[in-house]
Amino acid sequence: MPLTRFVLVETSHAGNVGAAARALKVMGFDDLVLVSPRWPNVTKKQEAIALASGALDVLEHARVVSTIAEALDGITHVCATAMTPRDFGPPAIAPRVHFESIANAPPEIAFVFGSERFGMSNDDVYRSHVCLSIPTAPGYGSLNLGQAVQLIAYEWRQALGGFAVTPRTAEPTLADARAVQGLLDHWQQTLVEIGFLDPAAPKKLMPRLNQLANRAQLTAEEVHILRGIARAITASKE
Repeated sequence: MPLTRFVLVETSHAGNVGAAARALKVMGFDDLVLVSPRWPNVTKKQEAIALASGALDVLEHARVVSTIAEALDGITHVCATAMTPRDFGPPAIAPRVHFESIANAPPEIAFVFGSERFGMSNDDVYRSHVCLSIPTAPGYGSLNLGQAVQLIAYEWRQALGGFAVTPRTAEPTLADARAVQGLLDHWQQTLVEIGFLDPAAPKKLMPRLNQLANRAQLTAEEVHILRGIARAITASKE
């Protein structure tokens, strides 16, 4: 697995550091480096801890350094994040487009985020290989730092293959042919009892109900429910 690092430069809000830690962990990353944050002990701030929301391991292992050069040690591909292109800077490109071009041979990569108030300095942008610009609505492109980190982390994880969606419940067991036929027989009896079906002139009602049941791909539990309804209808007529 290639090295993936997230670098926050001169972060001024402790909550954003916690939110960034959470964003990393939920996407399977854990390398967070803070360059000259407003508080050297920002990872101990209550707001950071609260917004980390279960990602305390990432927060506690975040490194605090003095320069961006230290933060980029061991990195071969630097991605700045900035909404505004810089003269003489690296090309600006949407994250997904850029990630598609490097995902087959992922480099030792770092994503660098500037401060909440001023963004990234020109010097920090110039040292980057590419400037990632998250596509937003033309009239409003303001993203919270934590949101920006989450979007980049998600897009990079997807480019690397992503995670499978884990079902929250077990796959339902489909009713077998015998159970479905038992349901249809039960409903036929009930429909006759309530006068909806004339056994002397059934027309195509039961074949149509049979096709309806087949299309519905009823589960065993659903068959049980529908037979319970039929019993209740019969009981109400007594």
